[in-house]
Amino acid sequence: MPTMTSLPPDLQQWADRHLPGPDRATVTDASWPRGDSRIWKATTPSTAAFVKMYPSTARYGRELRGCEHAARALTADEAPHVIAANEELRSVILTALPGQVVRGLALQKAEEERVHRLAGRLLRRWHDAPTPISATSRTDIMTAITDQADEAAVCLDRVGDRLSPAERDLVRKVSTELVGIAQNLPLAYRHGDYSPRNWLWDAAAGHHSIIDFEESAPGIAVEDLVWLHGAAWPDRPDLRRAFLTGYGRDLTQSEERALLLLTVRLGVSYLSTGLAKDDPVLVDRGHTVVGRMARAAG
Repeated sequence: MPTMTSLPPDLQQWADRHLPGPDRATVTDASWPRGDSRIWKATTPSTAAFVKMYPSTARYGRELRGCEHAARALTADEAPHVIAANEELRSVILTALPGQVVRGLALQKAEEERVHRLAGRLLRRWHDAPTPISATSRTDIMTAITDQADEAAVCLDRVGDRLSPAERDLVRKVSTELVGIAQNLPLAYRHGDYSPRNWLWDAAAGHHSIIDFEESAPGIAVEDLVWLHGAAWPDRPDLRRAFLTGYGRDLTQSEERALLLLTVRLGVSYLSTGLAKDDPVLVDRGHTVVGRMARAAG
């Protein structure tokens, strides 16, 4: 049995029973610095796997359901598969995929466009895969959208003096327009955190895959583009064009408006949280996102 040396004891005992291969495993911490979940990579001479522990039962459940959706939507080498799961420990063991995390890779322009095109193509298949959305889920989706609109109004009260007049007006429109627009938008099973930190790129094979489904859930399809719209695309319209080419269609006017408003909500939330926690990284991120969206809308 492989022996783990840097996992919590109860997690180690469980993982030892389920990690593939007879060789001794070397464990390295692969957690994101700002993430709540803990992730370890267990490597042997013959295989590799990831052990992931979640901060809540909800995130653990979403990861499992996301893996089930991936099995329906994608090919076997485009998403991790569950080797073992333990609800009591809120932990899973996942297969490792080839490639490197795209975030932080030094890619040439043409290669980066190719990655975004493949990412768009993969997301379209993810969104198109048949996962029934119940009436309860539809109600939950609209409740979540209403919560976002309400949050924007609260944030405006808290940080409005830190925004320009155009930015304040745009945040206000989140609270007044978003719910009405969202009612008629396409729904899908969302990835929930579709960004380059969750994309893998195997340059030698020209292969793109995705990881991390702990935020996956039914929702408005265009929500999966919020991070890209706020962070990756403002200064790189070529990447947006490549992504939508892969996705296979342009966004409708209503989707474009919703995407703008959803991104503004995220930005003003960053700003409000950053000021409350005296976190300059979040403050700067919030100002950047809201400023970019105001310029795009203006």
